Order: sequence, then structure tokens, then C-alpha cells
Amino acid sequence: MTHPTSTVRDRVLSLSSAELPAYIYDLTALREHVATVRSALPPHVELYYAAKANPEPEILTELAPYVDGYEVSSGGELAHVAEVVPRHPLAFGGPGKTPDEITAALERGVHRFHVESEHELRVLAELARRVVPGERVAVLLRFNLAVADGTLAGSSLTMGGRPTPFGLDPSRAALMLRALTDGTHPQLELRGIHAHLASGLDAADLLAVARAVVSWAVGLGAPLSEVNVGGGMTVDYAQPGSRFGWAAYGEGLARLADEYPDLTLRIEPGRALTAYCGWYATEVLDVKHSHGEEFAVVRGGTHHLRTPATKGHDQPCSVLEVDAWPHPWPRPASGGDRVTLTGQLCTPKDVLARHVHAPGLRAGDRVAFGLAGAYAWNISHHDFLMHPRPGFHFLGAGGR
Repeated sequence: MTHPTSTVRDRVLSLSSAELPAYIYDLTALREHVATVRSALPPHVELYYAAKANPEPEILTELAPYVDGYEVSSGGELAHVAEVVPRHPLAFGGPGKTPDEITAALERGVHRFHVESEHELRVLAELARRVVPGERVAVLLRFNLAVADGTLAGSSLTMGGRPTPFGLDPSRAALMLRALTDGTHPQLELRGIHAHLASGLDAADLLAVARAVVSWAVGLGAPLSEVNVGGGMTVDYAQPGSRFGWAAYGEGLARLADEYPDLTLRIEPGRALTAYCGWYATEVLDVKHSHGEEFAVVRGGTHHLRTPATKGHDQPCSVLEVDAWPHPWPRPASGGDRVTLTGQLCTPKDVLARHVHAPGLRAGDRVAFGLAGAYAWNISHHDFLMHPRPGFHFLGAGGR
């Protein structure tokens, strides 16, 4: 199990049944964590937040003092982030940018375009000519690079090093660089290389990836000023008390940056910044026995918290006992030590956590699922079965 902060615990227990399920974000914990991350990084390494991890306005606002910019991957994210945190640098990524989205990004003065294909480069060049005539738009070419065997073995999600729709094939590097440096596209300015290859890597593997990306980029012999090595820092749902080795990672990036003083290095984590500050709180509706196992059905489910179904893991959680039982009917309770926590959906896939150690779990008890601050509500299929949406509570906003 994993235990909520006292602030979160008090809020979970203060909510009525009608106010559950609810997402609860401890913004004080978020600020403390991101400040620790920022202090571990050398000053000359830029930190961008991948907004796809959690685009809640309160989250974006709290991150603003600690990050150098935000990475967005759609026209919707672009408009949303630009409105919530105006005047902050934006980098526009993603493999399927539409002409309308590119136009909107140009009109908003997006600072960097992560170009993922030859077609996209041509579209961007023509739209830049029309929308921002006389300006030069900064481009980072995203490549799907192969890295040393075994480096990505620990990855939970791989976007590079094998056939994927992400980025350019390295065999096209010379062609793409020539198009950006020989006057073919005078509207565009080559700034650097982008390579986000995998997620779920530890500090040592992620440093190996960063070194491989930078070395490859420098070896192109092109006039580069920036290299973005992506995100992908591991968040261990099986061991929620374990954190990515930010100190070691920062030290390694500092050494790498010192080797290439003319390059600006940039990282763009998402999940590893916000996962720990969020909780999905609910209550047990029923406890039942089936073929020798016990199941607790809770309000809500994976239509609110899709992460365990998407990643195939058990979401870490903590049971908060509630003594009061206001109903005239008997109170269902677990007779054993292990209970599988499921939601209200009519599918056997609606499982939040299996075989949780929760002896004596009863209907009416509260459950707080941790590590729900990233890729949780915003990736869930909210309208399936049309259950009510959860509430949202942001604790400690603005340092309060």
C-alpha cells in the first residue's frame, strides 16, 4: 500500500459519499517535488513539462516557476496551455499535426516545432511563409534513433529504436538537414535534434540514451544549438516509495553539457513530475465472495482512473477505515486478508488493484489510490456507462 499525506487523508475523510469519487491533488507536495527536481538539474539544462501527462490548469500554474516551458502535442493542448500559462515558451510535438494546428501554433508564436516527417517539414515551411512572412521558425528534427542493445530493455513504453510512427528514420538525416540549410526552406531555422525514445527508464539507462542522442546529433556535422533528449523517467507503480534518481541524472547531464558547451540540452518529463501529487479517492460499495476470492466494488473505476488498465498494473492504494455505518442493512465485510478492488463497470477489465492486503475491509471504508497525478483522469474513457464524473480538489494552491 501507499499512504496519502495527512492533508489528503483529511480531505478524503471529510467528503460525503455523494462527493465521491474525487481526484485530490496535493499542490504543496507537487511544488516540493518539482523544486527538488529543478535543483538536481544543472542551470544550463532546460526543463520543459510534457502537458499531456496532466493538463489541469492548477497543475500547469503551479509548475510555471520551476519549468522553462511546456511541450504540447495537439491544437487543443496548445490553446489550453497558452491560455492557462501565457507568455511561457511552448514546443509543439506529435506525429500527426494538421495544417490548422500548425497555423494556430504559428499565430501563437510557438517557440519550437518538433518536426516528425518530411511531409510535415514541407507543410510547416509553406504555412510559415503565409502566416508569419519574414520570420524564421525554429525547428528541431525528431529522429527515431537506434541505441545500444539492452539500453531500452527496461522501458515500459518504447517510441524509438524500432519501427514506430514517431520521428524520422535516421537514414533521412542528410536529406532533412540539407533542406534546412541550403535555402530550400528559408522560412525555417534548424535549431537542433529531438529524440524521445522510451518511457520508464532509470537514471543510468536514461543517461545512456541522452549520451547516445547527443553524440549522434553532434556527429551529423550540422550547425546545431539544441538537443532535446526527451523524458521517460521511470515511475514505479509497484514500489511507489521509490523515485527516479534525479540527483544522479542531473550530475550525468552536467557532465554531458560540459562536454558540449555550445549545445543547450533540454528534457521534457511529464509523469515523473506530477504523478506523486495526485490521489483518486473513493469508497467501498460492496464486498463479495467469488470462487474462493474476495472482491470489493468501489464507486467509480477505470473509466475515471484508466492507468492500471492501460499499463496492466495494480494501482497503489491505501484503505482509510470509516467506523460509521448509517444504513439499516448489514455491513458487508471481507473475511480474509486479500481483496481485489474493482469499479462499477460491466466488464471484468474494470480492475484497479488485485489482491490488496486489506483485512476486514468493509463497505463504507474509503480507498485512496496514489500516483494518480499523471495519465489518469485525462486518458480515461469518461462517458462509458455514463456514471457521474468525479470531483476535483486542489489543496495548497499558490503556496497556501
